[in-house]
Amino acid sequence: DLRIGDELRITLSPVNITTTINDSEAIDYQLKAVYLPVTYDHEVEVARTPEDSFIAQEIEIPLTTELIRVKGSIDSSLFVNGRDAGIPISVLVDLIRIYSFDVDFQRDIWNGDAFDIMFERQRDESDVIVNNGEIHYATLTLRGTRLPLYKFETSKGTIDYFNEKGESVRKALMKTPLDGARLSSRFGNRKHPILGYTRLHAGVDFAAPTGTPIYAAGDGTVEIAKTNGGYGKYIRIRHNGTYSTAYAHLNGYARGIRRGKRVRQGQVIGYVGSTGRSTGPHLHYEIHRDGRPINPLGLKLPSGEKLVGERLEKFQELRAEVNSKLESLALPAVTAENDKLLSD
Repeated sequence: DLRIGDELRITLSPVNITTTINDSEAIDYQLKAVYLPVTYDHEVEVARTPEDSFIAQEIEIPLTTELIRVKGSIDSSLFVNGRDAGIPISVLVDLIRIYSFDVDFQRDIWNGDAFDIMFERQRDESDVIVNNGEIHYATLTLRGTRLPLYKFETSKGTIDYFNEKGESVRKALMKTPLDGARLSSRFGNRKHPILGYTRLHAGVDFAAPTGTPIYAAGDGTVEIAKTNGGYGKYIRIRHNGTYSTAYAHLNGYARGIRRGKRVRQGQVIGYVGSTGRSTGPHLHYEIHRDGRPINPLGLKLPSGEKLVGERLEKFQELRAEVNSKLESLALPAVTAENDKLLSD
């Protein structure tokens, strides 16, 4: 269980003190205790007993926990600018993981975007930083849209991150992004009703009256919002580095929907129509994984919790406490003390 770089502490006690012929003392030593590290906050003590046997026990190391706030703007990448602002590497990795459900870090980050994060840090009795801990709050501001997230315990006792409405970041994509629709065509090979030959139907069709609102299937960024050949009026949303969704044959677009616009799950993005190669008003809906269409009805993604009732009230109380704490925290300067934490 020992790792390269672990520090072991060994204590010895004097025994058999004798006087030599030149009046100097000869002292023998025996092993009194060995301390082996387990984690940053626990160690194992193996100590000698009066009966000359040894007893091992786990000891909790006394630590002080503090909250650190770091914020800054992005002109290179979140990783580079966050590191330079003083965010430890381990915390940056967690930050990227938390937002990976909604943000494509290769394409969604632009110059002028910003970050704001509050995380915990532990110090030992010598005031040395021994651990950079969990993120309590984070906000990415992407092209003017803030995406705040708060750490909160789910009803199952696990830790997750929730937006201001109490919705977990672990959101599945909507399989039916409109209300009151009838499934009129499934995913797979079929004879095209206009072209007359068999080809892959790369999505599912939902028949609905013209003007029926269409919702964004998940949080993401609009990649396309314009006429696209046989698809007619068309929208494609990139949700992260893996998934995107497409919506075709629209009658029109919701106000403000354009390329580069950030949208939230359930936001109205357009309206059912019959533009392009279409035989009647319906929504053609596609889900792409790594650029390839997959069956929306067969998609299985982990879905997080939406807080309600008493749980939502407790979350709102915590959110208010976190926001108050944020205002009270001074922003740290990057100093020599940060050298170790930046590489952790």
